[in-house]
Amino acid sequence: MPGKSKELIDLSSTLPEIWRMLSDAERNLLRENARVLNFKKNELIYLEDETPKDLMCLFKGKVKIFKSGVGGRSQIIRIIRPFMYFGYRAYFAREPYVTAASAFESCTVCMIPMELIESFLRKNGDLAMFFIQMLSVDLGIADQRVVNLTQKHVRGRLAESLIFLKESYGLEEDGATINIYLAREDLASLSNMTTSNAIRTLSNFANERIIAVDGRKIKIIDEERLRKISRIG
Repeated sequence: MPGKSKELIDLSSTLPEIWRMLSDAERNLLRENARVLNFKKNELIYLEDETPKDLMCLFKGKVKIFKSGVGGRSQIIRIIRPFMYFGYRAYFAREPYVTAASAFESCTVCMIPMELIESFLRKNGDLAMFFIQMLSVDLGIADQRVVNLTQKHVRGRLAESLIFLKESYGLEEDGATINIYLAREDLASLSNMTTSNAIRTLSNFANERIIAVDGRKIKIIDEERLRKISRIG
């Protein structure tokens, strides 16, 4: 089970958007109620059908939001990077989680009780607008992703996923290797395809000198061609 971190966290720097919108009294309540938890690689953070209780902010590491599908297959819905908020939509909808979340790698997550956040929102218009904007952006991304994953061919979906990973996590010091290492199953899940299709398409991209593959490391050689494949689907 994840444990509460003993390290001191400066909430003003790790939760800057929320922090600056709060009064001094609200900040004290936030300090008193926030919990910082550490999760190991592949450890579940929350499960489908659980009752949502916390707003979560990823401080360190990488987290995947996924949903179980037919035949035991899972679909990665979103990937969370540091200082993104997650886990709050279901609470506002007054429903259980419809997804699950787990750690791609060891990570640190700040948990803030949603009841506290709701009490802030009822009195704080700026904070309420902040959450409306976050939900609106997430909905727009979800709408676009549904279209891409259902209308693009295998090559287009995988190219889009590689570009998404590059833009989300950046590149290593060589300026070409994507700074996240995914198992082929996770890359397939992110791209809405079978693992065998993901492996075959990666191999084709490598043969075409669009990327280079070294284990779980993927180096982008020709980003312009990769973006073209993503565009034309």
